[in-house]
Amino acid sequence: MKGTEEKIKLEHEAARIFMRLYQQRFGIKMRHIWHNEPARPDVSCYYENNKLDLEIAHLYGSEVEAMHILGRAISAETHRELMALLRTPPEHRLLTALNRIISSKAQKHYQSDNVWLVIRNANPLWSRQDMLSHCSKLHMPKSHPFNEIWLVGDMAGESGILPLYPPILRQQESAQC
Repeated sequence: MKGTEEKIKLEHEAARIFMRLYQQRFGIKMRHIWHNEPARPDVSCYYENNKLDLEIAHLYGSEVEAMHILGRAISAETHRELMALLRTPPEHRLLTALNRIISSKAQKHYQSDNVWLVIRNANPLWSRQDMLSHCSKLHMPKSHPFNEIWLVGDMAGESGILPLYPPILRQQESAQC
């Protein structure tokens, strides 16, 4: 039960951070969130007066990195795996992890007409600049259920949000930087 409660708490926190940053950036009111049961996206809210569903994902890198970042106990074998992984260039791990999340989430089907994917970077080794420099290398599936895909640059949201999809949002972001 504790794992489920922790997951819900992380999802709500990510949704709140994203909603606050989106509202600040675009002046569009986002409010009131609630958690959904499986078959629906993780969190629902109101985008002005329209219902919007948010599927939340956290970008750690790998399962081993996630355990390390979350402070979970790891075995000696897992520690060796983590050390080997950390010798891999961070930018390669970033792109691989981001593509893995998008690909995995793209295979899901939701009972919703308006779903955005919000990915929150939980890996302190990756910065907003790292994210920007790799956006053009993402492998966006031809088919997925998301109207928009956004990235929160860090756990606290201090580095802002980045649009990953649709391409027009990504191009506008690149032109601003």
